[in-house]
Amino acid sequence: MSDERRPPVSELPLVLGLLLVALSGTATVLVRDPVRQSFLLSLLGLALALLFLLLQAPDVALSQLAVGSALTPLMVLLAVRKVRRRARDELREERE
Repeated sequence: MSDERRPPVSELPLVLGLLLVALSGTATVLVRDPVRQSFLLSLLGLALALLFLLLQAPDVALSQLAVGSALTPLMVLLAVRKVRRRARDELREERE
């Protein structure tokens, strides 16, 4: 195999980062459970932060790390908790 076909070594981390983002994004969409989706959303945020870091954008990476991998999944988890609690309370009221 000639050296012309292989990508340069410097592009390998970028290709791996893009693959990680694609895989975690696809997994997030395919999972049906909201709690698992929030976990995978956090993983996607971490992958995007890593990709931004590889693309030499540390300020965007830090913002993505804070918002994409911490705050957004937390808000999803809190919303799921509230909906489930409300549904459980309504079920209890119907039984009484």
